[in-house]
Amino acid sequence: MAVTSNRRIAIKFDGDLEGTFTFDAAQNVLAPGDIDVFSLLTGFNTITLPTGGSTPKGATIIPPAGNTQTITLKGITSDTGVALSKTDPTSIAFDTTPPVSFGLTVGGNITGLRIVWT
Repeated sequence: MAVTSNRRIAIKFDGDLEGTFTFDAAQNVLAPGDIDVFSLLTGFNTITLPTGGSTPKGATIIPPAGNTQTITLKGITSDTGVALSKTDPTSIAFDTTPPVSFGLTVGGNITGLRIVWT
């Protein structure tokens, strides 16, 4: 069954500056509609995108509550990568042709990291 996703990033400011800004991603009529839960081992972990007729246009990486281990987003093992928040969600968008996989290098074992595929 086909799943359509409408990913949106919302930013809300309160205090001296107030306002809400929303940024909509392009609708994906071939979204996988998957939420996967991963147990990552110390070091480089390959994350393979869902297949089977779907084409993910984005992924939201959600570390487990209270995580204290480092998480680095990488293309390949030797890549310097980008350090992600240990506790805040990170949403990434893929180009027209998404990668087959990407890597997450972690400083210690992490159980319960979620990825929402859109």
